[in-house]
Order: sequence, then C-alpha cells, then structure tokens
Amino acid sequence: MTHPREIADEWLVDYAAGAAPEAVGVLLDAHLSLCPQARATVARLDAVGGVLLDRMEPAALAPDALDRMMARLDRPAPPAAAQAPRATHPLLPDALIPYAGADLEALAWRKVVKGVEEAVLPTGLPAAHKMSLLRIAGGRAIPAHTHYGDELLLVLQGGFEDGHGHYLRGDVCASDETVTHQPTADRAIDCLCLAVTTGPVKLTGGWGRLLNPLLRLRG
Repeated sequence: MTHPREIADEWLVDYAAGAAPEAVGVLLDAHLSLCPQARATVARLDAVGGVLLDRMEPAALAPDALDRMMARLDRPAPPAAAQAPRATHPLLPDALIPYAGADLEALAWRKVVKGVEEAVLPTGLPAAHKMSLLRIAGGRAIPAHTHYGDELLLVLQGGFEDGHGHYLRGDVCASDETVTHQPTADRAIDCLCLAVTTGPVKLTGGWGRLLNPLLRLRG
C-alpha cells in the first residue's frame, strides 16, 4: 500500500515517459520540486527506461537524415532576446506560475461551500483533465465525496486530513471512485492545494442525492 504522502508509481511512469496529460504533468512537476522521494523514483524510472532503450534494435534512418540534420546545424542561431525577470510566488512552484501567475488574488475565485474556494486554471487538451487551485480555510472541510474519475490533490500550503492520511506541503492525495473521503484543513493555517480531476465529485452526504446531478453537469 502506498504511504499517504507518496504518489503511486503508475502516475510517475507516464510522467517519466513523457506521456502524462498537461494538467497531470504540471502537478507532477510541482510535486517533484517539493518532494525528494518522488524525484528519486523518477530518476530510477528514467534509468530503467534507459536500459530498455539500450536493448532495443536501432531503427533504420531515412537516406537523407544526415543531410537534413547538417542543414539544421548550419542555420544561424536567432539573436538572444532580453529575458524579463521570472515571476515567482513563495507558495507556488515554478511549474505553476505560467498557469496561476504570481498574484493569487487576481484569479477568478468562486465559493464552493463556506470556507472553500476554487480558481480554475487554463490548460490545453485533453479537456477532461481539469486543473484548479483550492483554498480551504483553517478547520474547514470539503463535503464528504467520492469521484466519477481520478483526483490528485497537491498540498502547497498548510495541510489536511481526509480519514486516510494527513497531507502536508509537497504531499499528493490520489483518489478515484473507490475512495470516499472528506478533506479537512488543519486549524493552524489555511490550506492551499492544486487539484487535477478527470470528472466531477459525487457527494456522499444527505444532500448528495439532490446536488449530484448538478455537479455532473458542471463537471
């Protein structure tokens, strides 16, 4: 069983192979910048992939492959452009800045329930992968729910407990339709998470039967 602070290897395999969807790749980039154990796992997967490549038969090249490569090398390099200072934020890993910017208050936050806000971040295809920031006030909880797809929550500030584990900055909580949980922020500080989902949540509380059809339409 995966430790609650560690993401399952199957997510990292796609990442190491360059096959992760954009939103998942952004979350894992951010996770790796905060988690030495995950970086070690990806390095190990890269090493295994390198061994497999060494054992593969080389593919035949096109007859003009060398000429085309040399032509590209002979092209003059474009003039170096002056680079603007890179935007930073004390809570956001560099991988998130192009999507969230450096000013969290400039995002379009919407209230989910009392004490919980969400700001959806723009990503490319596949559209099924939704990426957003979640702000949970200290001591507040997201309603108890399960999922119609996968959900990854990366903690960027504070922490939360969901009945399965306690997650702190850099930890990832991975859930799917087999998991029912209720993330509750630690009281000491507001919790900020990056969320990637492939479907809407399915509420499991008393109001769930009434609200779930609406959540599926919004998802």
